[in-house]
Amino acid sequence: MSFTVGLVVNPVAGVGGRVGLKGSDGAEVQERAFALGAVPQAAERASVALAELRARRPDVSVLTVAGAMGEAAARAAGIVPEVVFAAADPTSAADTIAAARSLAPQVDLLLFAGGDGTARDVLEAVGDALPVLGIPTGVKMHSAVFAVNPRAAGEVAADYSRLRDAEVVDRVDGSPRLFGHLRVPDVPARVQQRKTGSSGVTPDAVSGIAAELGSLVAPGELLILGPGTTTRAVAAVWGADVPVLGVNVLQDTKLLAADVTADQLLKLVAETPAHIALTPIGGQGFLLGRGNQQLSPEVLRAVGLERLHVVATEAKVVALGGRPLLVDTGDDALDRAFPRYVRVGTGWRRTILYPLNHSPSHPLNHPNHPLNERQS
Repeated sequence: MSFTVGLVVNPVAGVGGRVGLKGSDGAEVQERAFALGAVPQAAERASVALAELRARRPDVSVLTVAGAMGEAAARAAGIVPEVVFAAADPTSAADTIAAARSLAPQVDLLLFAGGDGTARDVLEAVGDALPVLGIPTGVKMHSAVFAVNPRAAGEVAADYSRLRDAEVVDRVDGSPRLFGHLRVPDVPARVQQRKTGSSGVTPDAVSGIAAELGSLVAPGELLILGPGTTTRAVAAVWGADVPVLGVNVLQDTKLLAADVTADQLLKLVAETPAHIALTPIGGQGFLLGRGNQQLSPEVLRAVGLERLHVVATEAKVVALGGRPLLVDTGDDALDRAFPRYVRVGTGWRRTILYPLNHSPSHPLNHPNHPLNERQS
């Protein structure tokens, strides 16, 4: 039975991530990102998804857009696509909408590579007229229409049996807004959930988390705080006011640098030993790859996974409903180096052993991995 997939790539999706811009929407932001040294990665991540799809469904036919909006990614995956639409250069949201509308009547599933802004464009173009699935290449990706990583997108596209309505959410004026729903494959372990709001951080819990982190970081060492209300509240315990959406660096409980880029982090950790503290995204469970791309694979390797600390309130952990924590660094080898379980600090000397998204047979999921050995 023939299977035809449409592909639309937003070639500038995610360019603001590693340079600390918290998004990539708009020509001005994109120009600033490139001026800061941003390198587009959307086509590469789309190619990973298509290669996985082709390996599982050699009979797949791909219809796409000329050049950077799909054709290049398909050819990089070893697929000769049928090009049915040509976009302007540089591309815009209008091109995404027009391309999706052109492809929709001709395909069984529409794959799109981008972030929440691209999801909004696809929603405007096709509504609930056909199944769609996002290949995550943006910065935030709060919507529930994306696979958990590019390989998962190819895996899901190749084999799914049910669909569900999934929320399209984007931040407007700093606040999340629901724009509608798209029909996506119903594969809970491989398609991400919608981000949910903070459940609140109690003073006792956050002071305990702060005390625990403080005991792990030696005087003079750096503490890199990922974004989130929990990490911001931890910084506030120490008297530091940090942006809730940025990646920030403290030294001896004082703010050293705010809203840092990946390159700035690399320079800092090359000079001074560092630790990283992350809190999972509420509802989704992502530790890395959503809104904190400044913590690049190079930064993570330089710091060392044994110095990565996961913190969350017990309420946030319970709200995950047993779904695993997730990592999507963009580096397969690094993702596989994470253990099967991590300890989540929920207070002073209080931890929960919680699973990551690896299979039990993974060779690096060993109980003696440094992250699994940390004592509560």
